[in-house]
Amino acid sequence: MTDTAEYEITLVFDAPRDVVFAAWTEPEHLSRWFGPRAMATPEERIAMDVRPGGAWHVTLVGEDGSEAPLGGVYREVAGPGRLVFTTGDPDRPGDGPASVVTVVLEEAGGCTRMVFHQDGVNTDEAHAEQARAGWIEFFDRLAVLVARS
Repeated sequence: MTDTAEYEITLVFDAPRDVVFAAWTEPEHLSRWFGPRAMATPEERIAMDVRPGGAWHVTLVGEDGSEAPLGGVYREVAGPGRLVFTTGDPDRPGDGPASVVTVVLEEAGGCTRMVFHQDGVNTDEAHAEQARAGWIEFFDRLAVLVARS
């Protein structure tokens, strides 16, 4: 049996809120930041039905051809301020990770304050900390993308 964990990451991006929201919800933008630097996220390997109940699916591809699929279901879409989605099914986690991600985007003097919260990670604290570090790497890439807009 594994524990569940949760964590929060708060960052400020030098971009308007609608630009940051689009980076989360449009495949052409998501493909440019979602994933670790060592992997690509090809736009053609992204499927997003951005509405409550709609599914999302992303396949990260390594230089060696390895693949890492991720996906879930949108629970709330209230753009450009709030996005809630699952990664796995938190009600029936099975053997895989199950969690709920909440992204809140607030205007902050021409910038965007993002509060990212992940809850119900079906893992121990050490693995949850690795996941948190992974998201921070993703968000470093996001900051570069939106700063150019």
